[in-house]
Amino acid sequence: MYNQNRAELLAPAGSFESMKAAIAAGADAVYMGGSRFGARAYADNPDEEKFLEAIDYAHLHGCRLYMTVNTLVKEGELKELFRYLAPFYERGLDAVIVQDLGVLSFIKNHFPGLPIHASTQMTITGVYGAKALVQMGAERIVTARELSLEEIRKIHQEVPVEIESFVHGALCYCYSGQCLMSSLIGGRSGNRGRCAQPCRLPYEVKRGSRTLNSKKESYVLNLKDLCTLDLIPDMLEAGVYSMKIEGRMKSPRYTAGVVSVYRKYLDRYLKNGRKGWKVDPEDKRLLLDLFDRGGFSEGYYRQHNGRNMVALGEKPAFRQVNQRLFEELDRNYVQKEKQEPVSGVLTLREGEPASLALTCTTGGRTVSVRAEGTAAEKAQNQPLTAEKAEKQIKKTGGTPFSFEKLQTELGGNVFVPVQALNELRRNALDGLEREILNLYARQPASEKAALIEKKREIVKREPGEQKADETFRLAVSAETPEQLQAVLSQGKLAGGTGEPQTTGGMVLSEIAIDSGGFPGDMWREAAAAIHEKGLACCLILPHIFREEAIGYFERNLDRLKAAGFDGVIVRSLEEPVWLREKGISLPQFFDDTMYSWNHLALTEMRRMGAERITVPLELNSREIEAVYQGDLNAELVIYGHLPMMVSAQCVKKTVSGCDGRPEILKMKDRTGKFLPVKNQCVFCCNTIYNPSPLSLLQEEKAVRSLGIRNLRMKFTVENGEQAGTILTAFLDRWNEGGELRGDSGIFRDFTRGHFRRGVE
Repeated sequence: MYNQNRAELLAPAGSFESMKAAIAAGADAVYMGGSRFGARAYADNPDEEKFLEAIDYAHLHGCRLYMTVNTLVKEGELKELFRYLAPFYERGLDAVIVQDLGVLSFIKNHFPGLPIHASTQMTITGVYGAKALVQMGAERIVTARELSLEEIRKIHQEVPVEIESFVHGALCYCYSGQCLMSSLIGGRSGNRGRCAQPCRLPYEVKRGSRTLNSKKESYVLNLKDLCTLDLIPDMLEAGVYSMKIEGRMKSPRYTAGVVSVYRKYLDRYLKNGRKGWKVDPEDKRLLLDLFDRGGFSEGYYRQHNGRNMVALGEKPAFRQVNQRLFEELDRNYVQKEKQEPVSGVLTLREGEPASLALTCTTGGRTVSVRAEGTAAEKAQNQPLTAEKAEKQIKKTGGTPFSFEKLQTELGGNVFVPVQALNELRRNALDGLEREILNLYARQPASEKAALIEKKREIVKREPGEQKADETFRLAVSAETPEQLQAVLSQGKLAGGTGEPQTTGGMVLSEIAIDSGGFPGDMWREAAAAIHEKGLACCLILPHIFREEAIGYFERNLDRLKAAGFDGVIVRSLEEPVWLREKGISLPQFFDDTMYSWNHLALTEMRRMGAERITVPLELNSREIEAVYQGDLNAELVIYGHLPMMVSAQCVKKTVSGCDGRPEILKMKDRTGKFLPVKNQCVFCCNTIYNPSPLSLLQEEKAVRSLGIRNLRMKFTVENGEQAGTILTAFLDRWNEGGELRGDSGIFRDFTRGHFRRGVE
């Protein structure tokens, strides 16, 4: 049986009212966003004063409050972080939930003793990523929603870290933190808490000209909500400590209802274990009455993916309202003021100061205080009775406390005015509240110590050394052998790594092959062919490094070591730790999915072993310049169909079944755009690409001004002919001032991504 002392029910709060409802319904902890840096920018997040009040409210009722600081933070925003967090830290904030590695290091260095929880936005999918974050200072990891019970169990067994996993609520189609769909379509970034939820929209899936899904099943990315009531014993025994409910955009009523149901079953298991374990179907119906997207699923805990997890149809437009349930929730949790039980001793003796001693146990801590008031007088007429005194003292309405027990000691025929009794009660309760809150308060952090200096661990040019005509080193990524062959066949590669024809030109220096598109038995041959052209060769690791990927690379470990690669492209926090533990000392080049939006994050990447870092795709040119200018080891993507979603689900499996063969389908959206969808079977994941490729072909001057000399072109869904033509266009433009002919059609539909616009 799982250790009864190690379980937490964690509730969402998108507003102060939801926070109160969650605590009233039995939450052990609440997570909540403030006015900045939270991944639910459109929730009713409280301002500073209200958030401080929320911290006090939670602590008075024995609850913990975690603050979401789980967005990626721009360079210019770092200076605001200290003053934003300092008041909450000093008030006793219980933890922060973070996504940005720069923010993680900042909090660790400047707010001592403040626990750090690694957000699910960090895409932690296994032991190796958990190890990396523990080394950085995280005390808890929020697992990716896609993990199985066995993967969670392995983390619990091998890494000394608290585990938090989702038990109820909405599921994203994409691995959290890996989604750029909302960002690229409309500029609303999920990494900044502004997701427009394009996964809830209809799509027509096509293989060539044939449509594979019906209109009734067009919501192919719309996952059913998660409900794990039946899995509570399995999750706790697998090592989950904190059972997290999703729903910061939901109402206080929803929060109270879900928390109350999970509180019931969590307590039942903690008391009786599996003996007699059974979930009442009525409680599941209650949860559906609160919110129904098209039924529930148990998520990924027992299956890797599946059509049964997808709602497919549109959310019902009308549902019968369970008014009786709503009224009950409002009455018991939403509108009811929670009060903590207090024991007291009231002492009234002639000629002595009246006193009231109080004791309260909340949050596992017992606090006692004693207040004194006006001296009791000798009664001239009718003496004060214990009953009358207690009646007055017990009037605690409007305070966080109510008397569970009150003992009164009278000495002689005493008289105390009602006003004096009221003042005595008020002083005692105020003192009790202060003592409880003082248990959590911290000493002020030093603002001086938090001054941010750009002491970057990068290789920089000296002043005057940077020139507009410096040579650009171009790297090309290929996901298919056809693309690789087309690149190697270009006549312009004859010079290999030699100098271009004009100063300030571009020279192809590296080709990276994708580990999902090139089987292990092809690695050595491909590397040799690339080396024969005088180019460096790298292996691209997968976006998601879970059991499928780990098994694949361990089976091909000898091939990896013997292939002759000049480096590896790293795409997840798991991979650097795995490479180190397997004794692979190849240079590591961190891809754009290893987010480094500020110089502190860059420093953390260097400490992890990054020798080159690719600029994140959501920064605009001004933001890139602020972080990366002068960094000889930075790299900028100048071409590619950008991955908008990386998912454990598979569009192909949903609409036509799994045959184990990689394929590129197209999803037609409501605007008529066709989104390429590739299923990478070797790693059992799915990637949805932006229909219009990123192209900075026409941004040559702006790119030159950044001072970044490493550029990358990413070929993903292009055929060989397209890849060769596009590469030639860029080489011509940079080296000879040429442009692609307008009649080729290659660049008729393209995007500059966020290079100009950025995200909010």
